[in-house]
Amino acid sequence: MSEAGGGPGCGSPVPQRAPWSLVAATAALCLVSATSVWTAGAAPMSREEKQKLGNQVLEMFDHAYGNYMEHAYPADELMPLTCRGRVRGQEPSRGDVDDALGKFSLTLIDSLDTLVVLNKTKEFEDAVKKVLRDVNLDNDVVVSVFETNIRVLGGLLGGHSLAIMLKEKGEYMQWYNDELLQMAKQLGYKLLPAFNTTSGLPYPRINLKFGIRKPEARTGTETDTCTACAGTLILEFAALSRFTGATIFEEYARKALDFLWEKRQRSSNLVGVTINIHTGDWVRKDSGVGAGIDSYYEYLLKAYVLLGDDSFLERFNTHYDAIMRYISQPPLLLDVHIHKPMLNARTWMDALLAFFPGLQVLKGDIRPAIETHEMLYQVIKKHNFLPEAFTTDFRVHWAQHPLRPEFAESTYFLYKATGDPYYLEVGKTLIDNLNKYARVPCGFAAMKDVRTGSHEDRMDSFFLAEMFKYLYLLFADKEDIIFDIEDYIFTTEAHLLPLWLSTTNQSISKKNTTSEYTELDDSNFDWTCPNTQILFPNDPLYAQSIREPLKNVVDKSCPRGIIRVREESFRSGAKPPLRARDFMATNPEHLEILKKMGVSLIHLKDGRVQLVQHAIQAASSIDAEDGLRFMQEMIELSSQQQKEQQLPPRAVQIVSHPFFGRVVLTAGPAQFGLDLSKHKETRGFVASSKPYNGCSELTNPEAVVGKIALIQRGQCMFAEKARNIQNAGAIGGIVIDDNEGSSSDTAPLFQMAGDGKDTDDIKIPMLFLFSKEGSIILDAIREYEEVEVLLSDKAKDRDPEMEGEEQPSSENESQNQSAEQVTSSSQEVDLVDPESPEESSLNSHPESSESLSPAEMDSAAGISPSEQNSNPTESHETTSLDDECTDLDNQPQEQSETEEDSNPNVSWGKKVQPIDSILADWNEDIEAFEMMEKDEL
Repeated sequence: MSEAGGGPGCGSPVPQRAPWSLVAATAALCLVSATSVWTAGAAPMSREEKQKLGNQVLEMFDHAYGNYMEHAYPADELMPLTCRGRVRGQEPSRGDVDDALGKFSLTLIDSLDTLVVLNKTKEFEDAVKKVLRDVNLDNDVVVSVFETNIRVLGGLLGGHSLAIMLKEKGEYMQWYNDELLQMAKQLGYKLLPAFNTTSGLPYPRINLKFGIRKPEARTGTETDTCTACAGTLILEFAALSRFTGATIFEEYARKALDFLWEKRQRSSNLVGVTINIHTGDWVRKDSGVGAGIDSYYEYLLKAYVLLGDDSFLERFNTHYDAIMRYISQPPLLLDVHIHKPMLNARTWMDALLAFFPGLQVLKGDIRPAIETHEMLYQVIKKHNFLPEAFTTDFRVHWAQHPLRPEFAESTYFLYKATGDPYYLEVGKTLIDNLNKYARVPCGFAAMKDVRTGSHEDRMDSFFLAEMFKYLYLLFADKEDIIFDIEDYIFTTEAHLLPLWLSTTNQSISKKNTTSEYTELDDSNFDWTCPNTQILFPNDPLYAQSIREPLKNVVDKSCPRGIIRVREESFRSGAKPPLRARDFMATNPEHLEILKKMGVSLIHLKDGRVQLVQHAIQAASSIDAEDGLRFMQEMIELSSQQQKEQQLPPRAVQIVSHPFFGRVVLTAGPAQFGLDLSKHKETRGFVASSKPYNGCSELTNPEAVVGKIALIQRGQCMFAEKARNIQNAGAIGGIVIDDNEGSSSDTAPLFQMAGDGKDTDDIKIPMLFLFSKEGSIILDAIREYEEVEVLLSDKAKDRDPEMEGEEQPSSENESQNQSAEQVTSSSQEVDLVDPESPEESSLNSHPESSESLSPAEMDSAAGISPSEQNSNPTESHETTSLDDECTDLDNQPQEQSETEEDSNPNVSWGKKVQPIDSILADWNEDIEAFEMMEKDEL
């Protein structure tokens, strides 16, 4: 859209008090229509090629949706590895991840408006009839208020929005009489009791049948919720009020937003991750744009677009200024402390922040959007997918990838803002990787570990609600869509709400309470959305020029100049802080620096040296920050010592018909036998041993000779099992857990130990599978008899000759190969859960000390499951304040391989470095800083 078009120009200055309906329409249209310029960094994609890719997206959706309807419906989710539905209570609990499941056919409801966007109107009509006929919203199930709002309430409202649109067109849905809206209203009233708090912030969970606090409700005792959980309600609740005329929903959502705004940290204008719903105290005082906060910012801006209340825009602009001042460290977005915003709260980023470049497009701040998006794309090219979390030097921190759509979302919005065909190529890469690595016979499986390529028996509803919607729209021209997408705004779950709601049932009083708290220069907020004529003045290479410096940043193990260097480091004559790797306990100058940082050196009687930090003893707050960083680096050194003695998880890949390598199972390694990381993988057909426990000489050697033997865990040592199947002629062994229902989804993997004897005689590879993963192979044997598997250190590319043309080819194989060379570590934790132990680890007492014994580092043999789970804050501090960088290419090859595949989520041995207390004390020092800052304020 341009000003010559007769309407308000995309990017036209918006008066501080512009007519709100006009502003809302203008900003929303800008969200999808600024496509007038493309940069010369990539060749234009032909109409035929775009159509081909669009058709490929349609086929992929059919594969996912069709398998859900065939194998899972009416269950909430499809389990794509076992080809069945996930029903709450019938499968092993995944903790808070299951709070999205309410026995209300979640995936079907979440997919409703996707069907219309993809021109599947007949399927949409059938799906709506199924929802009205089969879905029950009165189940005795405790669900997440946040997830139920964005997925179910949003899905019903999005379905209603497009149902009435189709009805007006006159061909489909002529029978429809607002039935989805009535279901949405019923659900809205079921969620309202969650707001029965003095603050107006909702409880995080509610029982669909019994509500809150009743004995049978099993909820209502919670005290904390995440900022996004309380702040991501206004679009759906306001739309419900505008559709029905019942103002109570919008009033409750506004009250929650008002309270969050009042509780922001007034000095930094940042909000924390977790807040007490009764007192309003911040429970977690770290702040970022990822998990726990993300959609709060998104809904402030989009509430302005949909509802036209300029106070929402002012609030967003205030927060955005703080984000760009403190959190944005281009191209990174790093969490900081709300009271001490110059102090980074962690040294890794989570995958949920990938939505932020798309939000910056709506804001009109294109340059940082391009930078962060390009950084994320380079990470994807290195690992095939965006890991749940990755460090500042782009190593894997948490290795899962549950098929999140946020990066595809930002790719779509950047393409609409720039018209640059580069982003079409990015979308093609996403399609190729999904088909190559995530596609399985019964749908698409989440990645359990992006390094090994192993799968998780999970296909979340948001994959159908968002991923295919954004990918299809990326390649679709206007005439490919049966309605005008510019008349709608996307919710955080990509559900479509019509812009005409801005002028419907405007009975909510809107008063501006923002300016009395804000003294902000609004000069950089004149543009509510991008104007390509201003963003790219006479320079078609603008976007390419921004991306180019970032092309190789991920390949560098320690990128220069992208981590914030504190202003104090530039003081004239100031020396860079002491690095842990340079520290020498015999250097007097080093000891003096430690003293200044509040770090004491204690000589123990056994000859070891122990470091202890008391933040309050530091010469200044800046020196104390240096001390914290120094101690964090010492923890990292200890972690590296541990990882050098660990073995990574392995992969069992089913390569025979009809799997063709599509199913990859996470397997535990063994301390004995063939090391798959140093030798070629082992491939063969599987056969069960007799006896099945493998604890005596096999009675069916002819069945296992030349094959990979399946053995049950129990009754004897693992090494004894290995010797028995090796003597029978087996070329490898898979031990299957005898604990029925065990799964790598819910239990940490462990390493099979030897029997205390010399195990050099064991020459075959041995891997361990939990019961659930093992049953996938056993079920395959029962159905197909001949089942061939590949035992390897990581999944291998599938055999295109065996798959024929069923599997699309990829042009990024060389890039995908580079993923095998990344140095990484991972933590098995649910990111989405804002109340997990990891997410609350920064809350301690102000009186604290930090201790670390460098001499103990060499004695660490590993981490047991209990220690690993209680050590969630282990991280990789690579901040290079003096721009020095360790050259990993010069490290010995064996060490590089160890670091490459190390996975802390494994139990190894009995000697354990006592890191837990060190981390707890270190976190207490951070809390002490915050308390000091609070006192100063």
